[in-house]
Amino acid sequence: MNVRNGDMNVRPLEDRDKYALLRWLSNPEVLEFYEGRDRPFNLQMVEEKFFSERGVMSCLVEYEGNEVGYLQYYQLDHETMIRYGYTNVDEVIYGTDQFIGETAYWNKGIGTQFIRAVVEYLLQKEGVHRLVMDPMTWNKRAIRCYEKCGYSKARILREHELHEGEYYDSWLMEFIPE
Repeated sequence: MNVRNGDMNVRPLEDRDKYALLRWLSNPEVLEFYEGRDRPFNLQMVEEKFFSERGVMSCLVEYEGNEVGYLQYYQLDHETMIRYGYTNVDEVIYGTDQFIGETAYWNKGIGTQFIRAVVEYLLQKEGVHRLVMDPMTWNKRAIRCYEKCGYSKARILREHELHEGEYYDSWLMEFIPE
């Protein structure tokens, strides 16, 4: 994926990006929302999680030439589709996970800008029928961002994510093109 939208660029992850990921995923402010403050990353963890074959497309988000965030997207497998309540196995459904790692760029509309661009790309280039995300129900800032981008809350996924030693509910949020 190479997507440009004004000052924002989303590009495939490169080996040099592991240092930005390490910086972000050892920052307690970021970890509060992504992965958990009880799980700060070291370089080996970054390499294992983001640079091994995992069936996802990993991307770096740049804004005004600065590394600011991470995005990954993937086609849902059959098991996940069933777990999420989708029975039409012919439907192409992609999931995304993302975060802004540079906290100075939070609350500036950059997440909204790059998610909108990614949605457009995936609908046009990948032939996706539906996009999904699963933010924890308490992550109000992320949920507002996703709703601004056209996602809607579909259902609660009970005790869906282990975060800081406790299982939390998540919203299954969907973008369904008109």
